[in-house]
Amino acid sequence: MQNLPKPIRLLAPLVALLAAVVVISGCGTTNADIARGRVLFTTKCGTCHVLAQAGTSGVTGPNLDDAFAAAREAGGFDAATVEGIVEAQVESPRPSNGNPMASMPAHIVEGTDLDDVAAYVGKYAGVPGAAPPEVEGGPGAQVFASNGCGGCHTLAAANAGGTTGPDLDEVLPGQPESEIEESIVDPNAKIAQGYPPNVMPDNFKETIPPEEIKELVEYLSESAGKKSGE
Repeated sequence: MQNLPKPIRLLAPLVALLAAVVVISGCGTTNADIARGRVLFTTKCGTCHVLAQAGTSGVTGPNLDDAFAAAREAGGFDAATVEGIVEAQVESPRPSNGNPMASMPAHIVEGTDLDDVAAYVGKYAGVPGAAPPEVEGGPGAQVFASNGCGGCHTLAAANAGGTTGPDLDEVLPGQPESEIEESIVDPNAKIAQGYPPNVMPDNFKETIPPEEIKELVEYLSESAGKKSGE
């Protein structure tokens, strides 16, 4: 999943990898846990990559739906082929020379974690109509899930355990809704202590409709600090 100027250009090096993964492409990882792979992907990979089914919107790395859609449509890649390519890319990323914009970190997932992530991406990347699963908790909970917020944040009410960003159960209780909204649409306006700037995407005001932002803010205001189901 190397970073390239245009995601679709990723197909060239991916095709070159097919010789290395042809054995894998015939079978896939039979014991992989797809659901667990989704959680791991949103937490470990979603801050850099777009994948519609995960609801992630990262821009540092290639859009994985764009990268694989054309080959899937042409019948060249099936789920197991994509799975094998993802495993190869994760195991041997482009050397970054300390620049996170040039390559994803080495060993970002390994072993069973990698099996689960690769199988998950193999099943959904570039698949027309792929979308996050429906969740309980109302429209705001769905906005939270669909936009991959749980990949970076912990929120017990959403069964989310991301650690890239602040724990919402700790930082949101008591905040007015205006501040919660500001943290979504202008995340660099006020940086949580201990976290660097420019980590959270700053384009949610453009990518999430205003009504959904309102629903998300209300959900976070009502749910932060509570357990799932409360």
